[in-house]
Amino acid sequence: MTATARPHTAVLGGGVMGEALVSALLTAGWTADDVDVTERSAARAMELSGRYGVRAADPNRKAVKGADLVLVAVKPQVVPEVLAEIAPALRPGTLVVSVAAGVPVAVYEAALPEGTPVVRVMPNTPALVGKGASGIAPGSHATDEHLALVEEALAATGLVVRVAEKDLDAVTAISGSGPAYAFYLIDAMAEAGVLLGLTRDLATRLAVATVEGSAALAAQTGDHPVVLRERVSSPGGTTVAGVAALDAHGVRAGVVAAARAAYDRSRALGAAARPTPTAEPGPARDE
Repeated sequence: MTATARPHTAVLGGGVMGEALVSALLTAGWTADDVDVTERSAARAMELSGRYGVRAADPNRKAVKGADLVLVAVKPQVVPEVLAEIAPALRPGTLVVSVAAGVPVAVYEAALPEGTPVVRVMPNTPALVGKGASGIAPGSHATDEHLALVEEALAATGLVVRVAEKDLDAVTAISGSGPAYAFYLIDAMAEAGVLLGLTRDLATRLAVATVEGSAALAAQTGDHPVVLRERVSSPGGTTVAGVAALDAHGVRAGVVAAARAAYDRSRALGAAARPTPTAEPGPARDE
């Protein structure tokens, strides 16, 4: 795409992630006139329209009628209803992008017109501040050009990586659910600071800045986390004592177990969302 030409885009769903997508599109060079957003709450739709200048379209089928790119950002349980609504209105070749957690590409391809290109995205909440990590996976009709367009649309949300759909459950376990693990650690560090005599505000600010700075250092150097950890760990020092306590309390094993639990849950949700094959009629029987 050129700097002045962007596909007309419909964002279905104006929740937290839908708003993040609208903001990302505008940052990536889309104009407000290029974007329609739909939202069941009229007040929320008008809020987004007033904040970003995009059109608040209603209903979904009206928004997608002239769209070249459709971003589905509704709750997973609403996806089948939305797909049934928009399928008759989609133009041939319109790219449909799913950011609904756990809903497989197969659900989209079964509900939409034959040949519709679909790309599935697993984002995370730091995308709201441009520090997200998203995995994108193509459906059977999506091309490299489609993936490149999705990368362009999501560029302002942070890191975007291409993966096979089978790997999205692992992406969910690490980056999709991962912010909760980081917040859990920040909370634990802050609580420790309070127990050691710091005020809660100071302990929380120190914990947040420490995690933020450590992540930035890891991203900037590209060094293995073990190497970075060893640079902080003087023999017989405070850090070595602290890390030894983490190991003794099974923190590493707990993080791995958390990721495995998230992975298993993601797979279960995906299996539940898949369309049930229609049974072939059996041979007629004489009564």
